[in-house]
Amino acid sequence: MTTDPQKPFLTSLILTPALITLAVTVLRLIGELQHWSPRFFSREAGGAGAVVGIVWLVPIFAVYFAWKLAKASLAPGAGRVIAHGAVSFGLMVLTIVVGHQTIPSQRAQFGVYLVASVIAAWIAYRGWPALGRTLLLYGLAARIPVALVMLVAIYANWGTHYDVPPPNFPEMAPLPKWFMIGFLPQMFMWIPFTIYLGTLFGGLTLLAAGRRREPAVAGAPGVA
Repeated sequence: MTTDPQKPFLTSLILTPALITLAVTVLRLIGELQHWSPRFFSREAGGAGAVVGIVWLVPIFAVYFAWKLAKASLAPGAGRVIAHGAVSFGLMVLTIVVGHQTIPSQRAQFGVYLVASVIAAWIAYRGWPALGRTLLLYGLAARIPVALVMLVAIYANWGTHYDVPPPNFPEMAPLPKWFMIGFLPQMFMWIPFTIYLGTLFGGLTLLAAGRRREPAVAGAPGVA
């Protein structure tokens, strides 16, 4: 049984970002429960782009991760990373636009988006595996707490964006409702989103830093 030599480094790399993200999640929950400004703490389904939200941290931490990995000589060429990130992001945009126009069933759209998200994340991951693993670990650290908060919120019926379903969502018992609006989106849409958007920003970070591909050291992990 072999172990990934990068794992301790990647785990330590995401620790501080994960704690910051958890703090933002807690702040967002408190703000919604206390009915603070909807602009910053929206209670609408999906969050309505509220200012306080962990989604905005993805590009910020992607830049940080890319910079750290590049300093550790775990970065490929910027062009490759940007290409993979752009293709994966473009795939999701195309899927959403076409799906919205051609698939009448909301559930069918949802299923297509889940599959496309996973495919997009895989495409992005192939562009820079070391960054992809980092973003996956960070995504899990960011989204598992959200999924757990949603489970409690749904059972408690808090009326926050963590438990309010999207329009036209059918009535369900708490557990299947959480599975549909909590577990599946958090694990198979938002974590992939973290990977493909983070890869795009990671590639742009390499480009801005003026990095060029360095000769791969034999046996060095993460260099594609």
